[in-house]
Amino acid sequence: MKNLKNIFILLTAICMSGVFAPAAAQTTPQNLSTVNVNELSDAQLMKLMQQAQSSGLSDEQLAQQLQARGLSAEQLQQLQQRISSLRKSNATANNNNTDQNLSVARGLNYTPDSTGTPRRSTDIANALIPHIFGADLFRNSNVTFEPNLKLATPVNYILGPDDQLNINVYGNSLVNWKLDVSPEGNINIPGVGILNVSGKTIEQATASIKSKLAANNYAVGRGTSVQVTLGNIRSIKVIMVGEVVKPGTYTLPSLATVFNALYAAGGPNNNGTFRQIEIIRNNRIIRRLDVYDFLVKGDQKDNIGLQDQDIIRVPTYRTRVEMVGEVKNPALFEVLPGETLQDVIRFAGGFTDQAYTARIKVSQISDQQRRITDVLESDYKNYIPLRGDKYTVERILDRYENRVTINGAVFRPGEYELQKGLTVSQLIKNAAGLKEDAFTGRGSITRLKSDNTTELISFDVNGVLNKTAPDIVLQREDVVTISSIFDLRDEYKVTIKGEVRNVGEFAYAENMSVEDLILKAGGFTEGASPKRIEVARRIDDSNPNSRSSSLAEVFNIDVDAQLKKGQANFVLKPFDIVSVYSLPGYEKQSTVKIEGEVLYPGYYTIKKKNEKISDIIERAGGLTASADVDGGTLKRDNFAILGVNKNKIDTTAIEQERVSKLDRLSKVNSDSTNVSNFQPRNNFVGIDLKKILEKPGSSIDLIMEDNDVIRIPKQQQLVRVNGEVLYPSAVVYSKSKSFKDYILNAGGYSPDALKRGAYVVYPNGTVKGTGKFLFFNVHPSVKPGSEIFVTRKPDKRGISATEVIGITTGLASLGAIILGIINLSK
Repeated sequence: MKNLKNIFILLTAICMSGVFAPAAAQTTPQNLSTVNVNELSDAQLMKLMQQAQSSGLSDEQLAQQLQARGLSAEQLQQLQQRISSLRKSNATANNNNTDQNLSVARGLNYTPDSTGTPRRSTDIANALIPHIFGADLFRNSNVTFEPNLKLATPVNYILGPDDQLNINVYGNSLVNWKLDVSPEGNINIPGVGILNVSGKTIEQATASIKSKLAANNYAVGRGTSVQVTLGNIRSIKVIMVGEVVKPGTYTLPSLATVFNALYAAGGPNNNGTFRQIEIIRNNRIIRRLDVYDFLVKGDQKDNIGLQDQDIIRVPTYRTRVEMVGEVKNPALFEVLPGETLQDVIRFAGGFTDQAYTARIKVSQISDQQRRITDVLESDYKNYIPLRGDKYTVERILDRYENRVTINGAVFRPGEYELQKGLTVSQLIKNAAGLKEDAFTGRGSITRLKSDNTTELISFDVNGVLNKTAPDIVLQREDVVTISSIFDLRDEYKVTIKGEVRNVGEFAYAENMSVEDLILKAGGFTEGASPKRIEVARRIDDSNPNSRSSSLAEVFNIDVDAQLKKGQANFVLKPFDIVSVYSLPGYEKQSTVKIEGEVLYPGYYTIKKKNEKISDIIERAGGLTASADVDGGTLKRDNFAILGVNKNKIDTTAIEQERVSKLDRLSKVNSDSTNVSNFQPRNNFVGIDLKKILEKPGSSIDLIMEDNDVIRIPKQQQLVRVNGEVLYPSAVVYSKSKSFKDYILNAGGYSPDALKRGAYVVYPNGTVKGTGKFLFFNVHPSVKPGSEIFVTRKPDKRGISATEVIGITTGLASLGAIILGIINLSK
């Protein structure tokens, strides 16, 4: 789902291009109905993913706009599949180029035109539709073709007005001049005079300057040297006409070349040629520029320097063809007379690694319709491209012509070459032979039939290898499978439970004894008994017709406490269950806690099994003078309440059951509208400590259990009132106050209060509810430290319209029956 969303985001700019594409940029088709995703190369899809980094629309909105642009649902699905597959096999990396601005010593003597040159379009639909080869060259902000002003002075540079000459005289005479060329083409050398340099090259101007200086008493060549270099340069005007994106007159540096001018004008438009660009000077064509020479070979032989008033004309293209599919740079290519399909392949960067190169499909224009033909590889150099040709380079088939596969219990499973006459035994040998666990009774061959269905051929593995059974000659795409004996049976395990450090299942091994399994389980626990260990074994001969038939075979064995190899040495079998019991009479220490108003509160260890509450209080020094004996409580965990010793049972299942019950109760509590009616059970045991201390050892004097907590509070002075009262609060206890008085002190009952459901929780943990006598509620007495809880009325559900209709209909029917009976009686 994540990949699907990314694909949609990648296409976001497609539906936005009509709004945000610059008006001067190259015009791109708005209709995507002609896009065939199968003809797109991986390079195009990679470009698509790289261009779409920060776009966002919902999947539904984007799908609607793509359909409005003409992309069919089938093509969109294919695009999703292609990109998803490409993402799994390739990592998309964005390589950002950083421009470095270099300071230069030589500058311009003018301010360049602000041409508003279009740059690379942000419409990622360009990655889906065929683009013109070379068009991006003049819309790429990283390639500007600006002249390098730091180059050494070109000796063939022709000087003109507004140029600057640096004249350095050194030796016997030392002087340095920076002289501007006047509009008349002259320079004024101080103390020497005026010299015309316009139209001369740097080399010619240098010779004239030296002659002028020598005629004015400068010992040029006799101890004095002269160096002439170009300083700041002038501008020139170049006229761009024809099929360019922005035709017009441009102000450029005098060092500018044809590429510099083309870039300033945005390059050729959709109808412009890239192969025969004309440079016109003094009304004649002095050079024709082929941009492909630069793109394909890096050749700039025709990228000549421009002069003032030069004209660059871009005619319309003559023949243009399209190449799609598995080439490195699918695009629209311009073809000149004499070029062949092999040249077009070269322009496209050659085939990709997945290309089917034996033939290329050609869609040709034939009168009023198209026709398809195939060009074989041997004819690539002879086929002459025609107007409107579309070449499709397909992928190689995703299948093997000579592959067989072997799987299972061999040392080197995998794919192998199908050699002539290869048999099953030879393939097993090529796979380094059978493993020791190989099942040699039967193997299988999955064979692909001529109609692409499969059949299964079985063979005797031992017989084939020992040549007692006929060997089988393999065919293309055969898959040989030899199973392992472990694949044909349940995984052998043994289980150990009870008094070992790590209970659970362990892998079975032959000749494994009970002692071996105990060692794997970490050895005995401290209270384990090695003298009585039970082994339960599966049986497979139980009588299904007998009610008393055996379900398992049980063995009782003794082992050495140090797990030495003894006489028993009972050997286990798969799926045996070993149970280790604890020593008779083994007991871990049990502790209880007594806190509150006793002389010595703290933890006490139970000395004997029948030690009771009164005994612990006596050991704690008895009650203090401020103790509230009526408020004494006993807190006991669930195991003790159940009357079991958690040291002698597996407590995991019981604890899980308890947690599960609490979770269910919590869910009921959260889902119910009558929240106050649900009070989770606590682990306090209601005791009457006063009577216990009056009659120690009686039936109410409970026997202490591990982790019991006895708490003796101070004298209580408050009564808490909670639940459905207007203002839940704590009220000062008074003997003269009744149950209703405490309710009134808490503001009285709320409208939702269920009065007959009120109850009192006493300090010792006991609970007493409201009784009933005739029509009157009999509330329990209240003691210091008690909590009164008023429950809530259950919600009443009103009668629905359907139920009203049903009741009315029933009553009407009953009335009709009664009237009928009365009439009959008359």
